[in-house]
Amino acid sequence: MATPICFIIWVLFITDSVWTRSVRQVYEANDPEDWTMHDFDCPRECFCPPSFPTALYCENRGLKEIPAIPSRIWYLYLENNLIETIPEKPFENATLRWINLNKNKITNYGIEKGALSQLKKLLFLFLEDNELEEVPSPLPRSLEQLQLARNKVSRIPQGTFSNLENLTLLDLQHNKLLDNAFQRDTFKGLKNLMQLNMAKNALRNMPPRLPANTMQLFLDNNSIEGIPENYFNVIPKVAFLRLNHNKLSDAGLPSSGFNVSSILDLQLSHNRLTVPRISAHLQHLHLDHNKIKNVNVSVICPTSPTTLPAEQDSFSYGPHLRYLRLDGNEIKPPIPVDLMDCFRLLQAVII
Repeated sequence: MATPICFIIWVLFITDSVWTRSVRQVYEANDPEDWTMHDFDCPRECFCPPSFPTALYCENRGLKEIPAIPSRIWYLYLENNLIETIPEKPFENATLRWINLNKNKITNYGIEKGALSQLKKLLFLFLEDNELEEVPSPLPRSLEQLQLARNKVSRIPQGTFSNLENLTLLDLQHNKLLDNAFQRDTFKGLKNLMQLNMAKNALRNMPPRLPANTMQLFLDNNSIEGIPENYFNVIPKVAFLRLNHNKLSDAGLPSSGFNVSSILDLQLSHNRLTVPRISAHLQHLHLDHNKIKNVNVSVICPTSPTTLPAEQDSFSYGPHLRYLRLDGNEIKPPIPVDLMDCFRLLQAVII
């Protein structure tokens, strides 16, 4: 059965975007609360735009402490300061939905135990470019996005994610995660997680027991050598998989390779692969800078062209591959005719 066009368009839209199912909630214009009833006090260190009464801008001010947050504030911008601690007191009256604390000097020791978990309506928490050595905990159950890129995270305490069933995006890229950072139940509780980014760490193995709803998995720039048999069975919805700049070889792949029907975009650039087995549903394949000397069509073609009914539309039968990148290998043109016979929907081939 053909993949519905509307589904394809929607999937392609989220490929390079930050996934969130709750942006609508944050930007809800018709909130029943009447902001005109609030005292429009503004911390002297910050800026409170009259046209945006729920926002507090305190970025780039050399702040060392978080000011007291008025109860009317939903959006708090504190990035690029000198803040080292997150105490409870400034948030006593807060109703925050969004906190940006990127580019500060926050450590785990500087986060008071209940400072974040008391924010019962918080949806987005940005703590990128700080000094964190482990994922902070406890966090509010309401949280939908947690962004911790470019810290020093090497530990994920047990139970950190156990109550975060609303989390849809977890960004841990560019940290210091090793394989021993994960237990089999590390991700337990993340029932709605859709995007997991662990690129630029020090992993040698695929992370264990990922949440079943994961759709986007980014593991670029690690040292991953192989993928266990049936690994993708626990993440049957994964559509976007990035494993660029790893140490994958044919010996490390299961016999079925990446023949996973849910995967639409597969990026395997800068590894040690020849041609892996793929699914007929795959639409974008990046195999540049590998060890490919020739394209074995009998291996890469998920359906033999001779088995396709001649009178049928290619959109209904046969592989869906539209983009294939093979440059940086040892392949010499011309492109094999059999390749084009197999992938009748190809729009771009880079050799």
